[in-house]
Amino acid sequence: MGRNDEFDFDDRPSVKGSIVVAIAAVVVTCALIVAVFLFIRAGRDSETARPDVITGESVMTEESNSEDEEVGASESESEETNILIGDGAVENAELTLGIDVSRYQGNVDWKQVADSGIDFAIVRVGYRTMENGEIVEDSTAKYNLQEASANGIKVGVYFFSTAVSEEEAIEEARWVADFIDQYKITYPVAYNCEGFEKVTSRQYNLTKEERTNIAKAFLNKIYDEGYTPMFYASKGEMEGDNQWVISDLEKNYKIWVSWYPDKPYPDTPVASYTGTHDMWQYTNNGKIEGIEYAVDVNVAYFGYESEADPKDDTAPEQVGINVETGHNFTEVNETVTAKDATNLRIKPSQDEDSRVVFTLKNGETVTRTGVSASGWSRVVYNGDIYYAVSSLLTTDLTLKTPEPTPEPDDGIKTEFVSRNENVTPKIEVNLRTLPSVTNPESIVVVTLPSGSVVRRTGINEDVGWSRVEYEGQILYCVSSYVYVVE
Repeated sequence: MGRNDEFDFDDRPSVKGSIVVAIAAVVVTCALIVAVFLFIRAGRDSETARPDVITGESVMTEESNSEDEEVGASESESEETNILIGDGAVENAELTLGIDVSRYQGNVDWKQVADSGIDFAIVRVGYRTMENGEIVEDSTAKYNLQEASANGIKVGVYFFSTAVSEEEAIEEARWVADFIDQYKITYPVAYNCEGFEKVTSRQYNLTKEERTNIAKAFLNKIYDEGYTPMFYASKGEMEGDNQWVISDLEKNYKIWVSWYPDKPYPDTPVASYTGTHDMWQYTNNGKIEGIEYAVDVNVAYFGYESEADPKDDTAPEQVGINVETGHNFTEVNETVTAKDATNLRIKPSQDEDSRVVFTLKNGETVTRTGVSASGWSRVVYNGDIYYAVSSLLTTDLTLKTPEPTPEPDDGIKTEFVSRNENVTPKIEVNLRTLPSVTNPESIVVVTLPSGSVVRRTGINEDVGWSRVEYEGQILYCVSSYVYVVE
């Protein structure tokens, strides 16, 4: 920012001249103060970028995460503007940097995030489904709210809405308010609505005026509950009242815009969206220590000196990491047995900390309550929840394990059908000396990360193992952990 000009005179000043100089200095100072205030409120401050936050280039142009699956003035010059501010912590004009997170970011190490220089986090607490309109809690919400705040990161929240009426929007807002009332919600509570142009969306036939009124119903109810409401949408949806009557929304609510330039902030210091906005989501491909997956990163043109107090003084339930995060289980209720034998583990992973509690044999049964696209089953054994590789289980309780036929080339008692194709891990996969996780001679030679490619030479679809070549060795891996690539 600039500083006051200095006025030097060679001749001795007269009294009248001194008065003129003093008046001029006051005028210049006032003008600079006003200019600085307007510059910050308009989200144009490009001099306070923090290099400790690492961001990546965006992979989309204007869209953010959806379930089927954020800079400007809080107040405009219009006399009708009346931005609704909740009764939480006192807001200031400090530029702050933050992220928005949901279950798509996996289990976050919030201490590392705090050490990276992040000021705030906008946590997704839930969503209404596209298909049947059910309100669902985000599986990481409580943990994220708990741990972000515990590590000194101020939090706000957002809800992904597919409401088709003002009544449904008010229901969503009540659900959010009940969910967060035991947490310190300092930053705003945001309304997020996307995907309404898809024919599969329950909002497909709504007009932009109807969607805008639905959003207002949610935001007004959030304000009534004592929180600061904020509206989120992409630049393309907001410009020229394209998909929302933003000229109406910006009069009463904070606006959070997503626009992803080729070079993220601070290389691109301000958003190209010229409408009123208070927060800018400048990338959806941020790289932050403590978060395994890409994350949205935002610059807010406001901050808070302290955290807000919870609406409810009752301490929230303390929760641990959700081991199912990132696996997206579909609920089922069926009895299964092992095709041969399979380990029941404390979490859906073959990591060293995923302890095996029992090896299920063919003929022994458990209740399966969930199946994930990542190849794991959730089962109930002796009243407790465990996880097993889905391809090693069957609902055919009459199946008897056949006597394996030894392969003449390697002597392993698992019969493989020949293949000649490249495969890569979905996330990661252990390559073992034998096609077994129970045989003590089945040693893990290497754990391949996603992106590594090996040649698959055989597959057994009955027991779910693949035979692969790795650095001249014949090794084995679980087939559901890999997929074919060119």
